[in-house]
Amino acid sequence: MSVLSDYTETLKTLKNAILSSRYRAAVLVNQELLGLYFSVGQLISEKIKQEKWGAKVLERLSEDLQNELPGLKGFSATNLKYMRTFYDSWLNYFGVNTTQNTDNQSLIISQSVTDQINKSLDKQFQETFLQVSFTHHIAILSKTQSIEERIFYIYKTSQNFWSVETLKHHLKANLFQKEGNLPNNFSQIITNNDLRAKALQSFKDEYLLDFINIEDPDEEDEKLIENGIVRNIKKFLLSLGADFAFLGNQFRLLIEEDEYFVDLLFFNRKLQCLVAFELKKGKFKPEYMGKMNFYLSALDEYIKQPHENPSIGIILCKEKNNKIVEFSFRDFSKAMGVATYKTANEVPEQYKNALPNADTLRKLMD
Repeated sequence: MSVLSDYTETLKTLKNAILSSRYRAAVLVNQELLGLYFSVGQLISEKIKQEKWGAKVLERLSEDLQNELPGLKGFSATNLKYMRTFYDSWLNYFGVNTTQNTDNQSLIISQSVTDQINKSLDKQFQETFLQVSFTHHIAILSKTQSIEERIFYIYKTSQNFWSVETLKHHLKANLFQKEGNLPNNFSQIITNNDLRAKALQSFKDEYLLDFINIEDPDEEDEKLIENGIVRNIKKFLLSLGADFAFLGNQFRLLIEEDEYFVDLLFFNRKLQCLVAFELKKGKFKPEYMGKMNFYLSALDEYIKQPHENPSIGIILCKEKNNKIVEFSFRDFSKAMGVATYKTANEVPEQYKNALPNADTLRKLMD
């Protein structure tokens, strides 16, 4: 081994050792903070119940803590309320283990928890739970109701190293309900069990395109949606999830002397395949399947690399009837799915009749 290669290997070893040490230290610090916040939340929860503490008391407590410990961060009145929420939400599942003769506190799973939720909270979950920051936990608690949802987002946050912003996006998009529910023909077309399972996890039933602001829904068309996605491609990749790389829009396919264009083309690293998206402004129609099947055949013939898996197509439309989608899948040879999208201009059903439409607003402004 040369001196240079030996030095490079030594540098790599030291780098990995330092990064591993930093990660373990960060996990330990986070574990201590969660234990502290859980204990503070317990104290506040009990005081509120027993002595009727209100918002004014918490504000005073926060100010007095700042005076006693100048420069103290994380103990605002709002955060004290969050600590109480943290405790109240997990008190049936976790307890605090106080090491004898020390002030160190750490969270442990309550002994009865295994029976309470069908063994969902095991030792592995405890370790995962302690890797997630307090800010992430509060974001999850503020947007979820069931223990199953909370466990889902905690695991996702830890496994994918989600930032708080990324977590909030997936909470808003209701990933828990949407992931794995895409109407598809994967079970008939994708024969590899592992690849099929990964494909099911990679796509959602509905995509939140809240970064596209269409003032008049009547003027919405595929090109407008496509342009909005391309202008905000980072946000769309966030909506898609991990492992997607953008290859281009209006991706040109030259077949003999004719040109064809795929609306959006991606590559998924986990699936090791091309993923084509076709955008449709209205309701799903069976004829969309034929066009997508054609595109996928062309991509596999002319674009796909020999080591890659066959391409997958997603038809992204405004509405769909799952039974019609199911019938439409039959007799096609390519893996496809049909999802819907929701943009920022949509108004909840209960408010639609209470608001003037676009034409009325124009008249009022003229």
